[in-house]
Amino acid sequence: MEIDIKSYLEDKHLTIYFIAKKSGYGYTTLHKSFNKDQSSATPLNLRDIEAIAKAQDIEMWRVLRDLELHYLK
Repeated sequence: MEIDIKSYLEDKHLTIYFIAKKSGYGYTTLHKSFNKDQSSATPLNLRDIEAIAKAQDIEMWRVLRDLELHYLK
């Protein structure tokens, strides 16, 4: 199962640069993670979910719920 993270970011009007700035994680790290092909070996990780949550000032579980309900491929 894959997550359409790019659509999520577009729908929420988020950029990788903004997420990196708000979360404190490096731009390059997040850029590589959000732009890689996902497989069972390389899922979206908790750092990415935490970064997205911090950028939106919401809890991680809210991001996870939204991804699960609306952004699974």
